[in-house]
Amino acid sequence: MSAANTLKQTPLHAEHVRLGAKMVDFGGWSMPVQYTGIIDEHHAVRGKLGVFDISHMGQLFAEGADAAAWLNGLLTNNVDRLGVGECQYTFLLNENGGVIDDLIVYRIADTRYLMVVNASKIDEDFAWMHGHLAEGVTFENHSDRYAGLAVQGPRSAQLFDAFFSGKYSRPARNEILAVQVDGLTYYIARTGYTGEDGFEVFCPAERAVKSWTDILGKGAEFDIKPCGLGARDTLRLEMCYPLNGSDLAHDTTPLEAGLSIFVDLGKPEFIGRQKLSEQKQNGVTRRLVPFKMTGACPPPRSHYAVFKDGRKIAETTSGSLSPTLKAGIGMAYIPTEFARINEQIEIEIRGRRFPAVIEKKPLHRVNPPAN
Repeated sequence: MSAANTLKQTPLHAEHVRLGAKMVDFGGWSMPVQYTGIIDEHHAVRGKLGVFDISHMGQLFAEGADAAAWLNGLLTNNVDRLGVGECQYTFLLNENGGVIDDLIVYRIADTRYLMVVNASKIDEDFAWMHGHLAEGVTFENHSDRYAGLAVQGPRSAQLFDAFFSGKYSRPARNEILAVQVDGLTYYIARTGYTGEDGFEVFCPAERAVKSWTDILGKGAEFDIKPCGLGARDTLRLEMCYPLNGSDLAHDTTPLEAGLSIFVDLGKPEFIGRQKLSEQKQNGVTRRLVPFKMTGACPPPRSHYAVFKDGRKIAETTSGSLSPTLKAGIGMAYIPTEFARINEQIEIEIRGRRFPAVIEKKPLHRVNPPAN
């Protein structure tokens, strides 16, 4: 059996192949990296509209009178702040404060929560959380039952209205809406990973092809394009959104990543809190910062050496050519004494060092979406 045949496939795999997508191994999944080209798809999302298959991501459900308290003992953000239909970005940490996963938790009913987790972390997240399960809480992995589509771009509001023919109002930013389509429950969320406005559709897996086809069909008048992981990476990197496994890992903390806004140290004990409290009190020794190349050079990639005054001080965690900025960009954990905006550094690319400058987040600013 070939390696390609051992990869997991989303319910849309045949559709990607039919549309001529270039398929790659992404964390054990066969996923489209591009259709017409990364730059073309990137500009489609920034300028008009794109749709991504996110069916590889996981859906974990927790329910019970004590579900919120249980989740608050595992996650860094404060679940108690969520009203029904609201969501928040948060972290699942190990005992040393390192990131197991970054995820979004949605409160979909009074005592029921949906967590959308990274594809490569589904089994690890479920095992870790189940190992700390509280009495009276039901915790289930329904990842195989759902497909996910992410519609992103400035024309997403128009597509939403056309898709639902005015029957539903778009959820507000960081909200989720349960809708009925042909007697089946779909979850429509408004979070995103590109910086552009948009919405995510989580539907029963058996409805994936119909939903994908309908979105592309109704989106044709808005110049929608199917988009792959390549554009998803360049879009998120321009916004300085971290990628788990690259910018976030078991030996990096949310405070080092500059994401303390999603950590509530004021709530009762949660796993990893002690380490984060120490970092908060003593300060971190490194910070995840974005940089931009300042000269003509090949684009940076992950694990490239970062130099300051001739000394290696770090390695890049992410890197790419920014189609919007038309320059190489990336992120790296830089020692605190150098992690300043406008600090000059060098990135070693193919044995040569090229100049770069530390920038302010995000590297690209989009117009705020209409609510």
